Amino acid sequence: MESDHRMEPYKIIAYGGKGEIEEKKSRFIAHVASAETEEEAIAFIEAKRRQFWDARHNCYAYILGEQAQTVRFSDDGEPTGTAGRPILEVLVNSGIRNLVVVVTRYFGGVLLGTGGLVRAYTKAAQAGLAASDVRTMCYGYEILLVTDYNGIGKIQYLLGQRGIPVEADYAEQVSVRIRVPYEDKESVVHEVTEATAGKAKITVSDPLYYMRE
Repeated sequence: MESDHRMEPYKIIAYGGKGEIEEKKSRFIAHVASAETEEEAIAFIEAKRRQFWDARHNCYAYILGEQAQTVRFSDDGEPTGTAGRPILEVLVNSGIRNLVVVVTRYFGGVLLGTGGLVRAYTKAAQAGLAASDVRTMCYGYEILLVTDYNGIGKIQYLLGQRGIPVEADYAEQVSVRIRVPYEDKESVVHEVTEATAGKAKITVSDPLYYMRE
């Protein structure tokens, strides 16, 4: 049995969003992006710093890796623990991986205090995530089924019953590409074999993460 950690689903950002809140005349603008590497995360942070060069603070946090192996955050001049860590906690609680969030603050002239800052950065990060397109990555297999035209109807019916999306390519034979959760592989292979009386050619990939539709 593979380690349970690797089999747990996690979320990613398909499209990053922007969220904005106002707290006692200070504006907090959150920008969210996906990042596969630390270089990508840092490049996004630097781009936002250039874009909002006139802002008082550009605080950030990012989480990289399927098991959140890399975690960084910065208060960028705000009191310690009032900006970067609250943003990071929003990301951790969301279950999303491979993302970076920058929250830009334009100071409005009124001090918020540490509690007020924590709340404001938390709310801004939550607004940014709420405006983003979040998808789930599942651990499983990609399976290629090659069948004749007699078998395709049975296979499509079977997969339809299970709610499995199908990518089909119609040539002399029909090639069907599907992705199934780790625990469903054996039963899907068994059912397809039975439905086509063993005539479908079935190729199973190594275990991988795939985006759930």
